[in-house]
Amino acid sequence: MEQEKVLQLLNQVRNGDVSPQEALLRLKMAPFEDLGYAKIDHHRGLRHGIPEVIFGAGKTAEQIAGIIAAMKEQGQTNILVTRVTPEKADALRALAEIDYDPVSRIAIHGKRFEPSTKSYIAVVAAGTSDIPIAEEAAVTAEALGNRVQRVYDVGVAGLHRLLSRLDVLMSAKVLVAVAGMEGALATVVGGLVSCPVIAVPTSIGYGANFSGLSALLSMLNSCAGNVSVVNIDNGFGGGYLASLINHIGE
Repeated sequence: MEQEKVLQLLNQVRNGDVSPQEALLRLKMAPFEDLGYAKIDHHRGLRHGIPEVIFGAGKTAEQIAGIIAAMKEQGQTNILVTRVTPEKADALRALAEIDYDPVSRIAIHGKRFEPSTKSYIAVVAAGTSDIPIAEEAAVTAEALGNRVQRVYDVGVAGLHRLLSRLDVLMSAKVLVAVAGMEGALATVVGGLVSCPVIAVPTSIGYGANFSGLSALLSMLNSCAGNVSVVNIDNGFGGGYLASLINHIGE
């Protein structure tokens, strides 16, 4: 929404012609910015509480840099770009200032929000091979202002490894359980804790794993009532949702 229209709307609220609730609704429905190759939703943060996140896969470094510049122009100081390959990150560095993590494949322009909650999110990964997806969840959650505790390589094939970290698991406000193979970790964790568990199936596994489908179906059929599931390899979605839950009541 253009500044002149915003000022006009604010004057209408001041004069009593428009209610604050109606003004808020209009702001939430404000137009996006059309760059030709992207339509940037500058009011995502107003509606969701979290600004738009750039999905880097399929976009060129130049397109990503253009979106970052447009978002920065509107006052965004914390811009996340997911699924950025190391090669694309190198090209992007020449166009925009970013902090890049090659494990999670997340680039951040600006600074991460400082943790704004007393509670924390626990990100639990079944195996070392699941760490890239787990880190996508963890880095996303940290960038959105959360404390994160990592518990990695604690799959059910060696259950004692998981049980040795019960203090961390049972004190978390929300957990993100990341697992491939048969995806049993989410149900086991769900049966141990009272908080919500966000299950993230990964494509890690042998042939009958069907690129994560077996883990996804196992998690969807979990008998633990506190388990919900995001899509295969969607660490970002798991971290994002965990952040929303962790901020409830803060």
